[in-house]
Amino acid sequence: MSRTRPLPLLALAALGLVLGFLLSTVLAAQGLAVVVPPLSLALALVLIAAVLLLLAWPVRAAARGEKRVDPFYATRVVVLAKASALSAAILAGAAAGILAYLLSRAVVPLGSTLASGATLVAAVILVVVALVAEHLCSLPPQDDELDEAAASST
Repeated sequence: MSRTRPLPLLALAALGLVLGFLLSTVLAAQGLAVVVPPLSLALALVLIAAVLLLLAWPVRAAARGEKRVDPFYATRVVVLAKASALSAAILAGAAAGILAYLLSRAVVPLGSTLASGATLVAAVILVVVALVAEHLCSLPPQDDELDEAAASST
C-alpha cells in the first residue's frame, strides 16, 4: 500500500467545501435550517486522532526492531490511518464550506460559526495525526548494498 498523497486529500477537501457550501445555500434558499456540525463531532475527531496515535505507537516500536507486533495489527492500523486521513479531509472541506456560508451572511451566528470552526480545526488535526500514524507504521528503507555485501562474503 502506498502512502497517502496530498492531491487526493486536497481533492476531497475541495469536494467537501463545495458540497458543504452548496448544501447550506440550498437549505437556506428553501427556508430550512442550515446543517451545522455539533461540537461533539469536533471532540470525537480529536479523540479518534488520539486513539489512532496510540494504536500506531507499538507498530513504530516494532518497525525499529524493539519488539514484535502482529503484522495484521500493523496492517489494520495503516488502513485505519489512511481511511481517517481521507474521511477527515472531506469533513474538513465540508466544515470549511459551512463556515464560509455562515461567514458570508449579513448576521453571523456566533454559536454555529464556532462549532463549524471547531470541526474544521479538529478535522485538520485528524488529517495530520493520520499522516503521522501512517509514517510511524512504515518500515525503514532496506539498504541493498549491505545485503549484497553480506551475501557475497558468505
